[in-house]
Amino acid sequence: MSSPSDAEWDAVVGALRTADRVALACHVGPDGDALGSMLAMGAALRSLGKQVVASWGGEPFAVPESYSFLPAVDLLVPPGDFPASPPLFVTFDTGSPDRLGTLADRISTAECCIVVDHHASSTRYGGLNLVDTGAAATAVLVAELVDRLGVALTQEIAAPLYTGLVTDTGSFKYSATTPSVHELAARLLATGIRHDLISRAIYDTAPFDYVRLLGDACAAAELDPAAVGGLGLVWTVVEASAMRSSGLGLADVEGVIDVLRTAQEAEVAVVLKGDPLDGGWKVSTRSKGAVDVGAVCTGLGGGGHRFAAGFSADGAPEQVLAQLREALAAAPHLPT
Repeated sequence: MSSPSDAEWDAVVGALRTADRVALACHVGPDGDALGSMLAMGAALRSLGKQVVASWGGEPFAVPESYSFLPAVDLLVPPGDFPASPPLFVTFDTGSPDRLGTLADRISTAECCIVVDHHASSTRYGGLNLVDTGAAATAVLVAELVDRLGVALTQEIAAPLYTGLVTDTGSFKYSATTPSVHELAARLLATGIRHDLISRAIYDTAPFDYVRLLGDACAAAELDPAAVGGLGLVWTVVEASAMRSSGLGLADVEGVIDVLRTAQEAEVAVVLKGDPLDGGWKVSTRSKGAVDVGAVCTGLGGGGHRFAAGFSADGAPEQVLAQLREALAAAPHLPT
């Protein structure tokens, strides 16, 4: 694990304080931590009188319904309206430039690029890098940035930070949850945000068509207890055609793997999701703690966290799964 030095914190804080205009970006298909961290930082910078825009480089450009409640969404602009050469470009929860999609070129066109991230697979592609691989979420780093900037913790900032914290810790179920994580959650709740409404929007609200698709995905799931060196593998496939017919996108089906991973016979869960726009597959993986799927997915051209990661692939689902099974079989088992 690595954490930022005092010099790195000071450099990032100094750049943010002196900038008049700041352009923020997160990874394509943003999750709660990416979007929440970016919007929380945007709200904090706006309170300091900065001109702020935020985006991600993917189409269609739409806030996932489960995150539409977030404050500061008015900062969002389509990637086509994003500054071509921003004075200060800040990215969130994005371990490598390719995850920025069409905004990746701003790394070179911006006068200064800051990376705020917690992925172990981070390539530290910024001129200034604020990367803490031991942080439970990028939101943890943003919370400290808000403090170091001397910005008061308001509900507008706390709600997106809480969203990032709760999603990347699996509602505080994952091993990354520490006493300091709960201490931060307590600070955020003390602002008066409605954590119950936030959790309901994220986890307990979905279109009926998603419920039906989830049922089909679970019905098609397969289990191989002998895979992953005897630790077990469960997987399913969500075709792009099924998403299109249900009016759903990739962001809408992220929750499928959270149901699949509950199978007690399998250490690793995998969902292959057809990309409705670009073709190919977006592959999500989860481990219960005995296999580093982050390292496995990095070896396959992707990345992520130790126990939650993904990659993109082309070909028939059987071919993609065979490649992943081979990599999982060779992955060392971790002490649990």
